[in-house]
Amino acid sequence: MKNCCSGKDVFAPTPAPATAGHVHGHGHDHGGTTDMSGCCAMPSEKQRPDYLLWGSGSIIIAGVSAHLICNSLDITAPLVHHFGHAVLDLVSMMWWGVILGLVVVGLMSRVPREYFTAMLGRGDSVGGIFRAAAAGLLLDLCSHGILMVGAKLYERGASLGQVMTFLIASPWNSFSLTLILIAMVGFKWTLVFILASAVIAIVTGFMYLALTRAGILPENPNKTNLPDGFNMMADAKARLKHFKFTRSFAADVLRHGWMDGKMVLRWLAFGIVLAALIRTFVPMDTFATWFGPTIAGLFLTLLATTLIEVCSEGSTPIGADLVTRAAAPGNGFAFLMAGVSTDYTEMMVLRDMTKSWKIALSLPLLTVPQILVLGWIMNQFGAGG
Repeated sequence: MKNCCSGKDVFAPTPAPATAGHVHGHGHDHGGTTDMSGCCAMPSEKQRPDYLLWGSGSIIIAGVSAHLICNSLDITAPLVHHFGHAVLDLVSMMWWGVILGLVVVGLMSRVPREYFTAMLGRGDSVGGIFRAAAAGLLLDLCSHGILMVGAKLYERGASLGQVMTFLIASPWNSFSLTLILIAMVGFKWTLVFILASAVIAIVTGFMYLALTRAGILPENPNKTNLPDGFNMMADAKARLKHFKFTRSFAADVLRHGWMDGKMVLRWLAFGIVLAALIRTFVPMDTFATWFGPTIAGLFLTLLATTLIEVCSEGSTPIGADLVTRAAAPGNGFAFLMAGVSTDYTEMMVLRDMTKSWKIALSLPLLTVPQILVLGWIMNQFGAGG
């Protein structure tokens, strides 16, 4: 049931404490110390280098270096300057969320799977979907940091419906970005956007539950069932009594964060390169002219947000600009939401995470129609006001 190579399910290498209901017998799988010598040895064969990660990373470093050199030596090279500036701008917006996401993922590797099941509830229940939506709305990470956390939740046993609900609800709804959005578009539209995104996340979560029950989409093979009488609070208190923060613990967290986060980083790096190329040749000031509160403007917004890889920190001011300058609140909402639903980085990570193209492609198929309908309604009632 448990993949012991995903990280030690303990805060410290101490004997598993007793909890309510005699949870820690030898036959239970919820966080006792496990002998990993047999199953967690690194492969002996030489692994192939990740050409996508290191190739994209090299281009990013070269682009930033060229930009800085051109500025310092006052060299006129417009395309090189724009590309390097775009790369630097994207990296400067994303870096903190990515690093924080890696740390969170590393910490999650040390938490027993059963804790996630206990906190999120049953993956096939109404309460489980609502809990996942609440977690997504409240967690303060950028979209790319959230993506790493979502992938880890799937690996730790959350249902497909819960993971998708979490991902859809979370990207720009963090506390810090909510305050920024209130300052840009006002409290009314910020509240409307939050409620609409929560509705889409929950409705889509129930769609995934129905599709997995019908066998159209695969269940999460990492699903974990709680042992009888499991008491998460008592178990956590007993573990924390033996916990000591050490250098080896910190190193283990960082190592697992890097290893588990590489799946996201490789596509994120590729997305940065592609987005920088698009920004180099597509001026951003055309948004206000092309993306008005019309059906055509709404579809153009959808197309633009599909092509332009923008982190939540970048999408928030652009979405706000569509509300204020283009007088198209529905387009602003579509830009914020469709950037998640049609994001090629996210779809490729979903493919790697679930090993299913059907799941990856189902994300835009299930969410984009809802986004377009709600965006059109917002434009009808809010354009110009």
